[in-house]
Amino acid sequence: MRIVDSPNRDERPPHTEVTLVVIHAISLPPGSYGGDAIERLFTNCLDPDAHPYFREICTLRVSSHFLVRRDGEAVQFVPPQMRAWHAGLSSWRGRERCNDFSIGIELEGAEEQPFAPVQYAALAGLIKDLEARFPLRDIAAHSDVAPGRKTDPGARFDWVRLLASLAQA
Repeated sequence: MRIVDSPNRDERPPHTEVTLVVIHAISLPPGSYGGDAIERLFTNCLDPDAHPYFREICTLRVSSHFLVRRDGEAVQFVPPQMRAWHAGLSSWRGRERCNDFSIGIELEGAEEQPFAPVQYAALAGLIKDLEARFPLRDIAAHSDVAPGRKTDPGARFDWVRLLASLAQA
């Protein structure tokens, strides 16, 4: 796994169990794959002049723990024992501030397009690895923890395929 260190992180609250995985989707520019724009966003190095959309987001201070690229490559931005800034204003099963107790995994993709089969296998392997290290109990979409504010990973994310991949991992 490749590591790209993001400064957009901090310590979790003391004695916080990590029990949730939050699945996200991202493509930069929107609908485009490949390139280093996601890495630049998560490391605060996004050039606002490289694309008109980047002017809108270049000042954001966000990150995820991991990104799974279209080819299945996993990139780590934040060590999972630390808090990444991925979910924003969020709640899961009555608990606020999901960043405190979750691991954020971005899939390189867009909500209106299917994700690559290799991404499901890589995501399942990553989740299985995390389950061995943390007391994970739930997997949720970003749209589940921030309804009305976020819609990713979207209707094209195949939860059945993820569950099948987890059973095989």
